[in-house]
Amino acid sequence: MTQASANAARRLVDTLVMNGVDKVFCVPGESYLAVLDALADVRDQIEVIVCRHEAGAANMAEAYGKLTGKPGICMVTRGPGATHASIGVHTAHQDSTPMILFVGQIALSDRGRGAFQEVDYREVFGGLAKWATEIESPQRTVEVVERAFATALQGRMGPVVVALPENILHDDGGPAPVRPVTPARSALDPAFVQQVAARLAKAERPLLVLGGSGWSDEAASALSGWAEGLGLPLALSFRRKDLIANDHPAYAGDLGLGVNPHLVERVKASDLIIAIGARLGENPTQGYTLLDRSRTAETLIHIHPGAEELGRVWAPALSAAADNSLAALALSQIEPGRTWHDEAQAAHADFIAFSSPIETGGAVNMSQVIAHLAEALPRDAILTNGAGNFAAWLHRFHRHQARRTQLAPTSGAMGYGYPAALGAKAVHPHREVVCIAGDGDFMMSANEMATAAQYGLGVVVVVVDNGTFGTIRMHQEREYPRRVIATDLKNPDFVKYAEAFGALAVRVETTEAFPAALEAAREAAATGQPALIHLVTEAEQIAPGRTISQLRAG
Repeated sequence: MTQASANAARRLVDTLVMNGVDKVFCVPGESYLAVLDALADVRDQIEVIVCRHEAGAANMAEAYGKLTGKPGICMVTRGPGATHASIGVHTAHQDSTPMILFVGQIALSDRGRGAFQEVDYREVFGGLAKWATEIESPQRTVEVVERAFATALQGRMGPVVVALPENILHDDGGPAPVRPVTPARSALDPAFVQQVAARLAKAERPLLVLGGSGWSDEAASALSGWAEGLGLPLALSFRRKDLIANDHPAYAGDLGLGVNPHLVERVKASDLIIAIGARLGENPTQGYTLLDRSRTAETLIHIHPGAEELGRVWAPALSAAADNSLAALALSQIEPGRTWHDEAQAAHADFIAFSSPIETGGAVNMSQVIAHLAEALPRDAILTNGAGNFAAWLHRFHRHQARRTQLAPTSGAMGYGYPAALGAKAVHPHREVVCIAGDGDFMMSANEMATAAQYGLGVVVVVVDNGTFGTIRMHQEREYPRRVIATDLKNPDFVKYAEAFGALAVRVETTEAFPAALEAAREAAATGQPALIHLVTEAEQIAPGRTISQLRAG
């Protein structure tokens, strides 16, 4: 089909180019062929990466958003394409990641008829995205797409869904974009900073808690340097361990699943908590039990870019809606007139002890495997994971040394890690990327190994295979000992599976064999060849410090 040079599809792509988009992750569909055709004319500016499943494409786009701070762009077709991609939208929402999902849509004239693959995207994605809309006037295409960028980037970052009725994509697209979107940022009132300074000066056991998205390197460095100078203990929220280097002398650990008991006690004993960017949701607060509303009204200073998050669960003593980086830069200028070096030293010592390898049974000691990763990999290596008990070993025993080195879903989405790793490698082809995946977790997105092979994305995936859905098995054994049902897995030969895609694959059954396997996998990945390590473990070692036998014993 010959298309007008300024139709809606081309105006959409013009707006992507204007806003610095350099990658689009997609599964093609006939409902947005006009957009694909427009993308063909800008191949030198936007790389289109074709994925094997819409969930994979959405997860890659979400990982792009985490690493770059720019909206990850995903394109899928209508109906099942969009619903497959919804998992990535949910992750982006819970993780505060900027992302835009473009969905091909039925013709406007067919709406409400139950047309082929018809879905009301405003209704379906209304609770999953910051904004879900549909372009109904082709001449407003640039307006809608620019608003999508602004919405994804302003306040609490998050995903936007834009439906594209296929009939309007060929129509006159209206005016061209003039300039890129510049997101608005809110800063702290100087009077608020003074109030924080006054409360900090009186605190005996203060604690910084950082989380969320949108952090600049300058702000993270300024705040961590400030904390180091004051001896102010600093904790990170769930799956935000790469906000500061974990060898920072004031680093106290992360508030996630399987949290350090000493950190739990430190939070409970704190007489002032300054939380920046962290929503203080279910996992960081241990099921909303770590904090107490009557105490937070006196001890919590809560700063978050989304005003709707302030006072949502916890009554704060002070609160402010502000950009995380601008807030951090402002607070880093406070001089409280005292220090807490003993507190920081004790908190960091607790972290070091908790993150050091432990003794386990079985031929594979996962704590030593993870510790070896930190020894072998460069400081800027990116580690990714999905969801499952296997991730508890990674989060507890790996010490991140640089920013933007962790891609992990706070949404707890299985199947996230491997697509995220591919997205990361596409963004940073010269950095090493390693995915740690459980056997059940990996099989939810293992088909994307075809994408890795097609684009030469040299990612290493370590498949931790214990033959069970570990997290559910752990809960099952605790609540219903020995009544195992629906958690055992029959897995393929992962080595042969990977080799079918041209990947290098190694089977490992002991801790001692892992270093050599990792070295071989890294060498293959350096050439653009995907690599897989099939790490065979036992379900008995169900989590750090827990065994099935212990759970059954009560």
